[in-house]
Amino acid sequence: MAEPARYDIAIVGASIAGCAAAIFFARNGARVALIERDPDLLAYKKLCTHTIQSSATPTLRRLGLTQALDEAGAIRHDAEFHTKWGVIQSATSADYGYNIRRSTLDPLMRRRAITTSGVGYFRGCSVRGLVETNGRVGGVTLVRHQGAEETVLARLVVGADGRNSTVAQLAGMPARAAPNGRIGYFAQYRNLPLPAGARSQMWFLEPDVACVFPSDDDVTVVTAMPSRDRIAEWKSDPEGALRRLFAGLPNAPRLDEGERVTPIMGVLEYPNLSRKAFKPGVALIGDAALCIDPVWAIGCGWALQSAEWLADAVGAAFEDEVEIDQRLALYGRRRRALSGHRCLINDFSSGRPFNLAERLMIAAAARDPACADHFVAFGSRSIGAAQFLRPSALARALWVNARHTLAPPRPAASAAGRTLN
Repeated sequence: MAEPARYDIAIVGASIAGCAAAIFFARNGARVALIERDPDLLAYKKLCTHTIQSSATPTLRRLGLTQALDEAGAIRHDAEFHTKWGVIQSATSADYGYNIRRSTLDPLMRRRAITTSGVGYFRGCSVRGLVETNGRVGGVTLVRHQGAEETVLARLVVGADGRNSTVAQLAGMPARAAPNGRIGYFAQYRNLPLPAGARSQMWFLEPDVACVFPSDDDVTVVTAMPSRDRIAEWKSDPEGALRRLFAGLPNAPRLDEGERVTPIMGVLEYPNLSRKAFKPGVALIGDAALCIDPVWAIGCGWALQSAEWLADAVGAAFEDEVEIDQRLALYGRRRRALSGHRCLINDFSSGRPFNLAERLMIAAAARDPACADHFVAFGSRSIGAAQFLRPSALARALWVNARHTLAPPRPAASAAGRTLN
């Protein structure tokens, strides 16, 4: 085995969380080892909504990526939400997110990271173990695809290696799991006529959910999250089930009018996972730290933001192991800001119908522009659960709904005469 390589930061996983962290840490002056198991520079995550919520757009700006995303054909994300009370759409020009396929985004970010000064790229390397001294992690042992082994020593090891994180397992950081009452199916279509144009769409069918995300290169990501009690129907004929679902939705695209360019990917087991974000010498970001129900399309945004929060918390203290560990607590506190979202998403992922508070807020959002802006801010994760349910917001929702009949208004029929039931 060769002499150990020495770095300040070792990041395991060169997807969007790992690449963002590598860029931020290197800009702070750290020597960064970016370690990726897949030898293909064009590798990308396939199972994804391919959406970045607007709450992460400031992070993209700091990374200097917004122009590159625009040039790559990313669609600026704006959404409408179809409910039994009507359609919700933000009435103000709030900040936008991005719809961009991971086949475009991941290589773009990887190239940007590995060409950043201070980043060393370990390509085609799998983590076999952690280097520990007196209970503190201080590096990783790697094996290359050809079988050669090597050691990378670092003052901080960052696990950015996904929901089944090897770093977390080796570091003894188990995941807390909460059941998911829905299954998921994803497919991409090219040249699909979209009634809402470039706007993303989501249909709340209680308990089923359907989404459409227009993306780069005239490709649209179509997703369905049916209740688990429909597994047999979807497993036996996923394409037929997907077409039947969208044929019955108001203002939805007809899937037979586009060209499906990917297989229909199904996920039957997707429990919500969360882990403690750090321990001495180790921090987790992205899906390694928190990977929950994809209904709300929050994974990409949280991956980018958690990388930013970690790098900001450590700052220029990467040469002092004691100070690094102290600063990891700052990262943990920042990540706890997601706890409200995590709890609500975990609860809703059970497949239950909307509860009373949700019905109150969603019905008001379909009826009032200010309530719509408030709902969209929460849906994009720009505000937290406590702010979403603050007394003044609840009071306005009560006032708005009191001006309407107690029964929800009859939805407007689509051109095909279909309504939400």
